[in-house]
Amino acid sequence: MASKPGLYSNIHAKRARIAAGSGEKMRKVGAKGAPTAKAFVRSAKTAKGKR
Repeated sequence: MASKPGLYSNIHAKRARIAAGSGEKMRKVGAKGAPTAKAFVRSAKTAKGKR
């Protein structure tokens, strides 16, 4: 059962696109659509360990 990419993989993918020159910007803390502290806590529970 394949699941959607998580919060951290989405953040890393966006940082890679920004570094490649996409012109995108990361949302500021508290901005509409930005991850909340609750989202980070929830995603940390399912995060994979370092390889």
